Order: sequence, then C-alpha cells, then structure tokens
Amino acid sequence: MSGVKILALMSVLALPTVAEAKPPLREVKEIDNELYYIAIANEISEYCPSISGRRLKAIGVMWDLRSKANKLGYSDKEIRAYVESDAEKDRMRAKGEAYLAQHGVSYDKPNSFCTLGRSEIERNSAIGVYLRAN
Repeated sequence: MSGVKILALMSVLALPTVAEAKPPLREVKEIDNELYYIAIANEISEYCPSISGRRLKAIGVMWDLRSKANKLGYSDKEIRAYVESDAEKDRMRAKGEAYLAQHGVSYDKPNSFCTLGRSEIERNSAIGVYLRAN
C-alpha cells in the first residue's frame, strides 16, 4: 500500500464518529418503567390508609435513575425537562389509571387501592417493593 493510501486511511479512521441521537427518556425503558412503578405505588399509598409508600427507597432509586441517565449521556437539564414535562405527567397518569382500572381499582372505592396494594406487596412486584402494609 502506498504511503498516500495509508495516510488517507489513517485520516479517515481518525475522524470522530458521529454520535447517535439519544432517544427521548420516555423510550429508555429501564428509567421510564421504574418511574411508572414508583408513581403507581405512590397513588396506592395516597388512597389506601393501611398502606404506606417506601419513600426513602423510592428516592434512592430515583437518584440511581438520574445517575443511569447521566451515564447514558443525558444532562441534568434534559432529565429535569422529562420529569417536569406536563405531557409526560399526563402520559404517565393515563398509563397508571389504565393499570389501576385493569386491576379493578376505582377512585370511588378507596378500599380497591388497598386490595391492589396488598396484592402487589404479597407478590413483591416491581410496584410492591415500594409499598409497606401499616
């Protein structure tokens, strides 16, 4: 291979690669799903007096999620925009309300939150780990 070809090849290899665009945080399932589980657990604990939320656990997980997002290349500003977005809050609420309805929970029947909460705790589900029976 001639010196010119080697030099040309080396210069191409030395060019910085174009970074792939990051997906919106809502599409990063390991982050979005965990926030969803925390939100459902919070709703259960708000409406069921015999179940409380494991808030310190949730806060610790949220700090870990922030760290994961940072490691994936998201800035604190991008994370804050996702968490504080009205559209994302509405999306999460709709998704959560669908889950609750699917499991027989009704805001008119506060005890239905307790039934679901006890079930989640008993199964040690992704939601149940954020709940504690009083």
